[in-house]
Amino acid sequence: MQPLKDQFYNPGFYRQLSQAFARIDPDIDANKFYQACIRNLSAMELKQRVQHTADICRQFLPDNYPQALKRLYAYAATLNENSFSYMFMPDFVARYGTHDFKRSMQALKDFTQYSSSELAIRVFLQDDLDRTLSILKKWTNSENVHIRRLTSEGTRPRLPWAVRIKAFLEKPSYCFPILQDLKADHEKYVQKSVANHLNDISKDHPEKMLQLVKSWDGNNQSTQWIIRHAARTLIKKGNRQALALFGAGEKPKIKLRKFALNASELQLGNDLEFELELVSCANQAQQLIIDYRIHYVKASGRTSPKVFKLKTAMLKPRQSLTLRKKHSVKNFTTRKHYSGRHQIELLINGVRIKNLHFHLDAGRA
Repeated sequence: MQPLKDQFYNPGFYRQLSQAFARIDPDIDANKFYQACIRNLSAMELKQRVQHTADICRQFLPDNYPQALKRLYAYAATLNENSFSYMFMPDFVARYGTHDFKRSMQALKDFTQYSSSELAIRVFLQDDLDRTLSILKKWTNSENVHIRRLTSEGTRPRLPWAVRIKAFLEKPSYCFPILQDLKADHEKYVQKSVANHLNDISKDHPEKMLQLVKSWDGNNQSTQWIIRHAARTLIKKGNRQALALFGAGEKPKIKLRKFALNASELQLGNDLEFELELVSCANQAQQLIIDYRIHYVKASGRTSPKVFKLKTAMLKPRQSLTLRKKHSVKNFTTRKHYSGRHQIELLINGVRIKNLHFHLDAGRA
C-alpha cells in the first residue's frame, strides 16, 4: 500500500495546487510554486510535508497576513471534499497567524471543514488557554460536524502527533464543559472523538474520567456508545469501576469446561485458534465481558501483554456459552513477532480464569 505521505502530498497534488493558486493570484508563477513544493519532497515524512506546504504558501502568498488568508479562502472555495491534503491551511494559520487571534480562530473554524484544525488549534491553546477554550466551547453548538469534532479532538490530552498541553494532562476538567456538550452528539464522527478524549483522560486520571461519565445518562444510545468506547483501556486493565458501568463489576460465577488451543507449536503466518466453553453458576443472570490477553515475546526475550476483545454476553443461570476464535499471527507495521514461548490468558470481567502456552517459530522475520 502506498504510504500516506505519498497519497496526500505528491507531485500530482502539488501540480494542481500550484495551478490553483496561479489562477487565484496572477502574481504567482505556477511553475516556480510547483518546483518549490517538490524540492526534497522524497526526504520528508507526512507531517513535514504539511509544514513544508504551509511554508511554501508563506513564500508565495502576500506578506500581509489578511491578504494571504484571502487567497487561502479562495482556494478553499474550490474544494468539495474533506481531505488530509488540505491540512496545510490550518497549519499556515498556526505558523503565521498567532499575532491575529480573532482572525486566525475564525480561519481555523472555517478550514477545519476541509481537513482538520486539530493540530493547529494547539498553538493557540498554548498561547492563550482560557480565551481559546471559551471560543471552542461556543463551537460545540455548531451545525457542522467537523467544527463540533474539532472542539473535542483539538483538546485531547494525548492527541497523536500533537504537542502536549501540560494543563490538560494535569487538569482534564478544563475540557469537561466541551465534553458535556457533546456527550449525546448524534454523529459517530464526533462520538469517536469524545470517546478517544475520555480514553486519553483515563490513562492519567481514571477516577476523574469515571466520575464524569457516571453523571451522564447511560440510557441515551449515543452517550452509551461513547462511554463504552471510552472505557476500553480501563476494561482491558480489569478496572472494577469501569466494568461496573456495564454490569460486569462482580467476579464471574462460571465453570470453565474447556479452554484449548488448536496447536502448541505455531509458525509465523498461521492462525492461533482456540475454543472455550463455560457455564454460568450464578443464581441470576450475569453480565460477562470476555477478553483474552497474549503475552508476546519481544526481541529482548521478555514478554509484553496485549488484551483483545472477544465477547460480551448476558448469561442466564446454568446457561452455557461456547466460543471459537482465530487470531492472526503475522507481522504488522505495529507489531513484529519473535520466536519463543508465548502465553494466552482468558479474562472474564477482568479476572484471569486460565492461561495456556504456545511456542511460536518466527523464523528470520
